[in-house]
Amino acid sequence: MTTRHPNLLSLEQLRVQIEEDKVDTVVVAFTDMQGRLQGKRLHGQYFLDYVVEQGTEGCNYLLSVDVDMNTVDGYAMSSWDKGYGDMEFALDFDTIRLLTHLPATVMIQCDLVWLDHAPVVQSPRTILKAQLAKAAEAGFTAVAGTELEFIVFDTTYEAAWDAGYQDLPAANQYNVDYSIVGTTRVEPLLRDIRNSMYAAGMNVEGAKGECNFGQHEIGFLFDEALVTADNHAVYKTAAKEIAAAHGQALTFMAKFNEREGNSCHIHLSLRGTDDGIVFWDGTGPDGGERTPAYDRFIAGVLATMRDFTLLYAPNVNSYKRFAGGSFAPTAVAWGLDNRTCAVRLVGKGPSARLENRVPGGDTNPYLALGAMVAGGLYGIEHELELEPEQTGNAYASDKPKVPTTLREAREAWAGSAIAREVFGDEVVDHYTNMADVELLAFDAAVTDWELRRSFERM
Repeated sequence: MTTRHPNLLSLEQLRVQIEEDKVDTVVVAFTDMQGRLQGKRLHGQYFLDYVVEQGTEGCNYLLSVDVDMNTVDGYAMSSWDKGYGDMEFALDFDTIRLLTHLPATVMIQCDLVWLDHAPVVQSPRTILKAQLAKAAEAGFTAVAGTELEFIVFDTTYEAAWDAGYQDLPAANQYNVDYSIVGTTRVEPLLRDIRNSMYAAGMNVEGAKGECNFGQHEIGFLFDEALVTADNHAVYKTAAKEIAAAHGQALTFMAKFNEREGNSCHIHLSLRGTDDGIVFWDGTGPDGGERTPAYDRFIAGVLATMRDFTLLYAPNVNSYKRFAGGSFAPTAVAWGLDNRTCAVRLVGKGPSARLENRVPGGDTNPYLALGAMVAGGLYGIEHELELEPEQTGNAYASDKPKVPTTLREAREAWAGSAIAREVFGDEVVDHYTNMADVELLAFDAAVTDWELRRSFERM
């Protein structure tokens, strides 16, 4: 069983740090639909005197806006007609962490509840927790790890904005996949991120270069799925803050340019609530074999892959990754250690797990993990039979395809009977509207591609 990281603080330890003037700022934050941390900064003494007992609130429009924080129509939970009231930030005191890259600051992550303390079911963290509760009822605990890639640029975020994100100087000028020299050039930033995240209560594995120019990945040890999602959200925000302090900028967007995109491969397995192995039977020949529960879980993830793609790939840009020969999947298929498939199986015994290769760097970890757990549990509950393994090049196979556009994924999600069964109508309708908002904004935009193609020649 995974254990609580020793660098995480208890509420009493935080109280001492504030009283000894070692901490003066408490960030309370939740993760919004877009996977971003939102919240407020509280003075330490005010936090102790009032917020610990009385809590704090924020406007319910925070789960009903677009990327630019504009209020938009179509959300049942929040609107002008309903007056845009408050939600309560329900502090999770198991998530208190020092942010050493900021002066005298800690962060506490939150759930969202209504003022009558009923959960806000559309909140990403609540969506994941609901699926983990179903897993616990079935006798399972989900453990997971996320592999999040990013591209580093030798420019500030402000300068990148002013340049329209064009012609940005990448931190590396060539493919640095596994390159020690290439990572050394970016090591001051990578080291700062690694050490800051360890101090913040994360089990850091290491860093490696990736294929796109300036592309890197920092890996973290697997943990219980909720802890992994919490860590992912904090890391993604902190990495940007640390890059900014170095006078650099980094992006997690799924497809920054025509080269390799930023992936977020998600590894997941089930344990028994007693920490027993669920996915592997060690009594068979050659070190054992997959269990029926493992096969049914994989079958469920595959059976729901197209319907749930919106939760793995939530933006217009997400779908630019899915191209043949790109190491991003196009085929809804599984294979043993086969990186051309949407689902890759790796490991044996206690390390047996499936890797979902569909999510990109822009994925919301709570939604993606919630979708994987929901799909897998659906497969176990309905005893779905696992199709034969895909061998060879899945890009050239006749397997069903991952949706190629946000509009296609939106239609699959909105019309999915399984999604409505496992997530409920409120969640399905809410995230359908999220897709509609994104599509409406994109359809109204005039792109650089259109300008270059049409300004003079059309």
